[in-house]
Amino acid sequence: MKYLVMLCDGMADYPVEKFGGKTPLMMANAPFMQSLAAKAEVGVAKTVPDGMKPGSDVANLAVLGYDPAACYTGRSPLEAGSIGIDMADDDVSLRCNLVTVTDEADYADKTILDYCADDISTEEAAVLVKYLAEHFNNEEFALYSGVSYRHCLIWHKGTTELGSVTAPHDITGKPVKEYLPMHPNAAKLLDMMKRSYELLKDHPVNLARVAKGKRPANSVWFWGEGKRAQLEDFYEKYGVRGAMISAVDLLKGIGKFANMQVIHVDGATGYLDTNFEGKAAAAVEAFRKGADLVYIHVEAPDECGHRNEPENKVRAIELIDEKVLKPVCEALAEMGEYRVLVTPDHPTPLCLMTHTSDPVPYFIYDSAQPKEGVAVFHEETAKATGLLVEPGYTIMQRLLSR
Repeated sequence: MKYLVMLCDGMADYPVEKFGGKTPLMMANAPFMQSLAAKAEVGVAKTVPDGMKPGSDVANLAVLGYDPAACYTGRSPLEAGSIGIDMADDDVSLRCNLVTVTDEADYADKTILDYCADDISTEEAAVLVKYLAEHFNNEEFALYSGVSYRHCLIWHKGTTELGSVTAPHDITGKPVKEYLPMHPNAAKLLDMMKRSYELLKDHPVNLARVAKGKRPANSVWFWGEGKRAQLEDFYEKYGVRGAMISAVDLLKGIGKFANMQVIHVDGATGYLDTNFEGKAAAAVEAFRKGADLVYIHVEAPDECGHRNEPENKVRAIELIDEKVLKPVCEALAEMGEYRVLVTPDHPTPLCLMTHTSDPVPYFIYDSAQPKEGVAVFHEETAKATGLLVEPGYTIMQRLLSR
């Protein structure tokens, strides 16, 4: 038996006025996904425990079968592991976003225009992070480059007691004044954020971006603090050999800490321009080389939700269906029996442009034991089945149990 997890990040949504009250999943032309759901177990899963923030870190840990309440130490340490940073026990890791802010003289009066600086390329970002590191790195702090706008700050002998530290994608379009890290422990972090604007606003990379009509990456924003992560070995936990495919360091880091095979795919960006075909091909190759379970994470629906791009979110779901889910499942059918779990990790409603904790729709299709599923798979039909998986981290055992 082979197992596929098709993780469509942020796919679930609320009714969209522009779509006549339908969600992007309702609007999407995803015939293969619907054909599987018609013969699958369908329900909703509570992937975000009460009292925890609905981040992709918490929710993906749950889908992978780890209890977030027991093992979660923060988002950034998972990403740090993917980058290859060997954190000490007294290190604190923080996500460092390259963002676009407005040009008011006082940093507190600025507004975050874009949490990802127009999805800045990894190559451009590496130049900017290296430049900042020349000014910020010392015995206490070290900056590391990641992918696109996502980077990492290591704070040696740091603290996670920072007060309120807000993710920039939660406050896009809002003045930063109420969201700046004002706890005394965060004073050095706030100083670096302010200094970063002065360093980056006229950097040649940003001047070239502006000349091309793109937004500049003119500030850093720190969040997602945490201590060194530890996860139980996935094979020892579940008895199956797992592989992780994702564009983003967060999921790669989770895979690394779970001792799964982490597969790099050229051209995987985390947005609508990602290499869908490459992810599918990598998954099929992993199965053929002995992987029992492959976890394919596609970030695009989530990014479109954060950017309030309704049509692009619909298109992201369609591309997942056409270019990833269908070809991988067709290859699995040639190998023998297989099961597939299709689910988002959390909703990313377009109207909110951020994550929520609502239970997510899912289905589990078993090629050997088809069931009576739903005629059309979406948020409402999944909820209407009355099946609720809670706690959400038991969904992995549900997929694997015979």
